[in-house]
Amino acid sequence: MFNFLPHSVLQMSTIFLSIVIEAIPFVLLGCIISGALQVFLTPERVQRILPNNKFLAIVVGSFLGFFFPSCECGIVPIITQFMRKGVPEHTAFAFMVTAPIINPIVLFSTYIAFGNSMKFALLRAVGSLLVALLIGSWLAYFKHAPILKKELHLHEETHEPETKKTFRSNSWSVLTHGIDEFFDTGRYLIIGSLIASGMQVYLPTHFMLQLTSTKIVGILVMLILAFTMSLCSEADAFVGSSLLSLFGTNAIVAFLVFGPMVDIKNLLMMKRSFHTKFIIQLIALISVIVTIYAFVI
Repeated sequence: MFNFLPHSVLQMSTIFLSIVIEAIPFVLLGCIISGALQVFLTPERVQRILPNNKFLAIVVGSFLGFFFPSCECGIVPIITQFMRKGVPEHTAFAFMVTAPIINPIVLFSTYIAFGNSMKFALLRAVGSLLVALLIGSWLAYFKHAPILKKELHLHEETHEPETKKTFRSNSWSVLTHGIDEFFDTGRYLIIGSLIASGMQVYLPTHFMLQLTSTKIVGILVMLILAFTMSLCSEADAFVGSSLLSLFGTNAIVAFLVFGPMVDIKNLLMMKRSFHTKFIIQLIALISVIVTIYAFVI
């Protein structure tokens, strides 16, 4: 039916559909979790759960992903709702960078992808925890400007408090908030997936694959590939293992750590909730930390 279209367009369409189909279940799950947080998580409960010490709060956020796993496709709605409910920024973003990596499913898939070896799973987990501690510390001690867009704060402040406390009404509220969040976030997923698929087809990756003469160049190339390919963290280890012989351990570790933290889908979803200046600073810091970590291991 579509034979009249160029092969590159058909290839791009196939990649686009595969990204969307793979990501939608996780985005939907993330939005439902966001709805549950909206209904059940109160600022008072946050204060009781989290330690007052900022560094300990960062540590709690860093390890929360192991017990509260989430794919990076649906992480942005969750951390946005966290912050609306009073979770400190340093805790929320520590959770954001580790949850798609240290959760058991991703660690197990990484273990399998690299021939039942724990090496890359451990290096990946350690790298994500290092990034979480440093990003969390930056937000806790050095970043003082607001990062959440003002209209989101206003929306939360003017939201009418829940009056019904029955299980049925709470469940309906969770679904209502989740669906609203899904349709609000889904457009950014579609746009991000379209851009990612276009870059996979039209970006001259064969040229980048030739830039493996030095360790640092290989790491930077893999950061670019991780961003442009925008793979789900449950599947990216299999792509990384196929490139191991070409790029080496350092570059592949950078690919595994950076990809779940920064990709095109997340970038556009973050643009909806956070100020552009903050997003640029966040991506720059993550890039520098991951590059140094991958270089010295």
